Amino acid sequence: MSLYEYPYPSPELAATHPFIPHVHEALDADEMERRARDFHEHLESRRSVRMFAPDPIPRAVIEHAIAAASTAPSGAHKQPWTFVAISDPATKREIRLAAEEEERVNYLDNRMNEEWQEALAPLGTDHHKEFLEIAPWIVVLFEQRYEVRADGERRKNYYVKESCGIAAGMFITALHTAGLVTLTHTPSPMAFLTKLLGRPENERPFVMFPIGLPLDGTQVPDIARKPLDDVLVVID
Repeated sequence: MSLYEYPYPSPELAATHPFIPHVHEALDADEMERRARDFHEHLESRRSVRMFAPDPIPRAVIEHAIAAASTAPSGAHKQPWTFVAISDPATKREIRLAAEEEERVNYLDNRMNEEWQEALAPLGTDHHKEFLEIAPWIVVLFEQRYEVRADGERRKNYYVKESCGIAAGMFITALHTAGLVTLTHTPSPMAFLTKLLGRPENERPFVMFPIGLPLDGTQVPDIARKPLDDVLVVID
């Protein structure tokens, strides 16, 4: 039966699960378009950065960005993510050394195929990852493959990768809005992060974010995003 064919929530559902009124800001068409345009222009200036200044960033800024990311929708509202934020220099150095070893194998021992290396060539990347020590913060997003309840029972999480992907995008947006830069770094494989950061077996590293301010004089590759016509299909 359609949701529109009876009151939602039903009395039976409302009796076992709390509901509250949905709060919505009513906007006219012009204001909706203005906000959408302004938001696009704001994000158009976002770039991935590999040259970080060592300047400290307040912990509260990172916490607010993670809280914003955690508003992301998730399968069955399981919120299957853990954000581990690291500013400790010794831990950052351990992460750098382990990540560089994995990347050294990728770049120098041909674990990456030629097509992958060709795709990365315009970015000028290699196995050196100094930014993992220089950036004031590293945040590692772990996906929770399943939930472990207080009594030890395992419960399935749903759409884990999709949920974490959305949270990651919202985290990047929150950082950009706060005036920070980051890089989505995924040394392959990343299993070393689970052990190094003492995470439980139900968690798996999803993506790592070095975070900070850009180093003065930082340059980024002169690349363009696809035009709207290349990424949009409208069916009226």
